[in-house]
Amino acid sequence: MATNQQRREAAKRKLERQMARRAEQARRRKIVGVGATVGAVVVVAGLVVFFATRGGDGGDAAASPTTSPSATELNIPTQRAAVPHRPTPLANPVQCEYPATPNEPAAKPNNPPQTKDIPSTGTVNVTLKTTAGDIPLTLDRALAPCTVNSFLSLAQQGYYTDTSCARLGTDASLMMLQCGDPSGTGSGGPGYSFADETFPELTYGRGLLAMANAGPNTNGSQFFMVYGPAELSPDYTVFGSIGDAGLEVLDKVARAGHDGSFDPSPGGGKPNMEVKFTAVTIG
Repeated sequence: MATNQQRREAAKRKLERQMARRAEQARRRKIVGVGATVGAVVVVAGLVVFFATRGGDGGDAAASPTTSPSATELNIPTQRAAVPHRPTPLANPVQCEYPATPNEPAAKPNNPPQTKDIPSTGTVNVTLKTTAGDIPLTLDRALAPCTVNSFLSLAQQGYYTDTSCARLGTDASLMMLQCGDPSGTGSGGPGYSFADETFPELTYGRGLLAMANAGPNTNGSQFFMVYGPAELSPDYTVFGSIGDAGLEVLDKVARAGHDGSFDPSPGGGKPNMEVKFTAVTIG
């Protein structure tokens, strides 16, 4: 007969296996929230419990197949978050690196961006033309020059055109729409990666545009647009902001809810209102 100690050790091993599976699922989906305040490692009575995102702890993210329960109750703030500024400006220009990811081939053909003499000052206006409405963006080279360089390169090659946003989050602590994966699974990328362009003072909130990742320095093509609170640690590169008209589109999409397909971890699901990019214009 097993002793109490043996039972505790067996339970711990089972929990550790569950943690490993969840972590692998999170890595594959390139989720927003790995290592964030909405996802934490908690030690209780010697056991480690992993929450991949806030969506894994119940609450509003436990959605039905047809609509998220928060869709009709969603309390979307109207106040924008302040656009962050680097405490120390970057050199201008900068050099960027975009190493290939052999184990993660490109979800859609493209050529890697230029790497030399990348400007780190100025802004670029971009419009995501979508089936749900136009979403104007302002990309900020001073915040993240290598990220902006990659985004513009992909946009100019038509990488984002005819792709749909894979994940909508409506949890009270993470309201965002995640896009940029041509495969539509939440795990696709451009076949290369690049380093984070973060700093400790980063915070997130309504109106900000940031890169999704699967851990440090794993940026690719996926990004997320924040329309409400986003209680994240400063691990996600912010590279611009969303115009008022774009926020109206995001609010509309959010209120239509999601299908819960990413519940319980990492949370959220495919938007009930499709957001498909018909074109991306620059300037």
